Amino acid sequence: MKDRIGTADDAAILHALAAPDETELARLDAWWRANNYLTVGQIYLRGNPLLREPLTPEHIKPRLLGHWGTSPGLSLIYAHVSRLIRLTGQQAIYLAGPGHGGPALVAAGYLEGTYSEVYPGVGQDEAGLLRLFRQFSSPGGIPSHVSVTTPGSIHEGGELGYVLVHAFGAVMDNPDLLAVAVVGDGEAETGPLEGSWKGVSFVNPARDGAVLPVLHLNGAKIAGPTVLARKDPAEVRVLFEGHGYQVIEVDAEDLPGSHHRFAAALADAWGRIREIQRAARDGGGWDGSRPRWPLIILRSPKGWTGPEEVDGVRVTGSWRSHQVPLSGVRDNPEHLAILERWLRSYRPEELFDDAGATVAAVRDLPPRGDLRMSASPHANGGLLTRDLDLPDFRDYAVDVPAPAKLRVESTRRLGELLRDVYRRNTDTFRLFCPDETNSNRLGAVFEASDRAFMERVTDDDVAIGRDGRVMEVLSEHNCHGWLEGYTLTGRHGMFATYEAFAMVSASQTVQHGKWLQEAGHLPWRAKVPSLNILLTSTAWRNDHNGFSHQGPGLIQVVLTQRGDIARVYLPPDANCLLSVADHCLRSRSYINLIVIDKQPQLQWLSMPDAVAHCAQGAGIWEWAGTDDGSDDPDIVLACAGDVVTMETVAAAQILRERLPGLRVRVVNVVDLMTLVRPRDHPHGMSPTHFTELFTDTVDVVFAFHGYPGAIHQLVHGRPDVDRFRVRGFVEQGTTTTPFDMTVRNRTSRYHLVLDAINNARRLPRGAAELSDWCERQLLRHEAYVVEHLEDMPEVRDWSLGDWAARG
Repeated sequence: MKDRIGTADDAAILHALAAPDETELARLDAWWRANNYLTVGQIYLRGNPLLREPLTPEHIKPRLLGHWGTSPGLSLIYAHVSRLIRLTGQQAIYLAGPGHGGPALVAAGYLEGTYSEVYPGVGQDEAGLLRLFRQFSSPGGIPSHVSVTTPGSIHEGGELGYVLVHAFGAVMDNPDLLAVAVVGDGEAETGPLEGSWKGVSFVNPARDGAVLPVLHLNGAKIAGPTVLARKDPAEVRVLFEGHGYQVIEVDAEDLPGSHHRFAAALADAWGRIREIQRAARDGGGWDGSRPRWPLIILRSPKGWTGPEEVDGVRVTGSWRSHQVPLSGVRDNPEHLAILERWLRSYRPEELFDDAGATVAAVRDLPPRGDLRMSASPHANGGLLTRDLDLPDFRDYAVDVPAPAKLRVESTRRLGELLRDVYRRNTDTFRLFCPDETNSNRLGAVFEASDRAFMERVTDDDVAIGRDGRVMEVLSEHNCHGWLEGYTLTGRHGMFATYEAFAMVSASQTVQHGKWLQEAGHLPWRAKVPSLNILLTSTAWRNDHNGFSHQGPGLIQVVLTQRGDIARVYLPPDANCLLSVADHCLRSRSYINLIVIDKQPQLQWLSMPDAVAHCAQGAGIWEWAGTDDGSDDPDIVLACAGDVVTMETVAAAQILRERLPGLRVRVVNVVDLMTLVRPRDHPHGMSPTHFTELFTDTVDVVFAFHGYPGAIHQLVHGRPDVDRFRVRGFVEQGTTTTPFDMTVRNRTSRYHLVLDAINNARRLPRGAAELSDWCERQLLRHEAYVVEHLEDMPEVRDWSLGDWAARG
């Protein structure tokens, strides 16, 4: 950015911004009218795009879809921010919280020329205008939201509530960027948005860019009034002053007064932002306290410039303008006439030339090149992405001389890796975690960075301060959304949370997945760093917290995403976790879900073996079973997940020692998507490899970390899928012991042995006795935990090779 604030030009630049002359007013008004015209045209027209002839029913789309009410306000803000950029050189992106204002942002990209650059078929002429109109909310066209197909967008808006978290994430470690975040007053009622205003408590003006929230109060949502619009303005002002903002209020309804007032407000806001940044960056006397960032409250009529009344009922300024104010125009001549008057009120003949291109007054308002908000590389973050400088993950390996002898907190090793990722990447990597970094054993990162915090700090605080870059706030929505904004603008990160609480932000995972899926079909969208989600404090080890903390549902959520973006990893130990994490941090445009617990757990594989196992995604652990490979086994014990892996290997040991004639194969799965057919997922193992692991005919007892139905879903289409007997979490839990969690959900080693006996294709002598023994062990367990308040010693202290001594 041309840093003009702080020079002798300050007063002149700010005066020019605040007080547009007649030429500038004409440009603003022409651009705004053109944008409104294109917005209405997208909703209604399939022909006659420039009204060269009287409007007829044949010119109207058969299905009228879209949202008009919020669009004129979005266009007004966009016009003025574009002018600010042209005059100052400020890099900026525009996030439209009212996502249904899609046609306004599509129109803006078209008027800036970007749309025609990325979609050459939508040219800057009458034919291009017709294509622009016909494609909107139409088969084979584009959605009604400010979606991934909209140049300049990093925010869909279809699910309300996340515009501010995306904006704050976008400016972290992005000092030259201004993110203008328009918050709709309906959106402002959502829980995630209500919790997002605190982002100013985490933005450091010395290192980060700035977010300018614009609360757009137009009075109504889809069918009624909004809370903030009906509150006393004084109460609204006090509310946001309490959040720490400097409130600037604008009433917009009259013209040209509205342009004058909004220009002055925007100049005021931008001047304050630059003063804050100059003080923090140039030795301007900043004391390190949290600045009071500006916030604009814009009050304008809903559906502004649209029909005042229809059929004697008020439309403009009411909820009736929210979507399509005139829905019967093909069949109602009076409505058709109102629509034509409405469209002609923008005087399109003044805005477009004979060929259908925009006139100079419209073209001259926005900036040029990459400074156009629809062309900003920050909104196509893959263009700016730099590979992480990653240490060799093998340097953090756990020494595993033999399987299941050593217990280690696996995520603690990951924390050590992430610490050094911080040190090597001082402005391109952040960890986002809801107040649980230490709890999840990732606290080594605090050796490299404090937690970010711009509020006051006391002597009791540890590893917290204004220069920190570890992001902790007790909100999954904030952490998840910050990471999305961070990655979509080209930086890397990880979101770590307790497994059950990942469901709080699960819909954000879904929406981000949809974004990545559609972006993959757009050649002009560059691939961005993946959304890496680490789930720890898992269902199987939340025996101390109880049933509320026992829920592995996010696995199921990610599995519903398309195979081109969804990845689910269940590393069984620290070395596998390190290998998986390295792969995920290097990847692009995926949702990588990694699930592993934080508690001390048995370690299975040396680092070379872990690397090979993770590369394959699934493999036979020959040392755990009795299958020598000469023939198909009698039973396959499969597992995916750390706790159920321990139970599976323990079950195999019981069978080896108490039923030695039974041939048992143990298969461990790290990459869950390898179970899928290759036609359904790029990670799907070949039919030959699947047969090598699971055979085509032998029954498989599969112990799974999550809900059993997931495995049945994944192996659909594989040979004889009815032979898969899956044990997993079946919503049985409470505050209990670790092993009792497996017993309650019938995934314990004893249940797995019983399943093996019941489903093996042949049974050696002694099977009945072993079944009885397992039943007695389960009864003994039930009595033992009630009396001793802990698990039986042979379970609690189990490690491979010592079963015979304890049995």
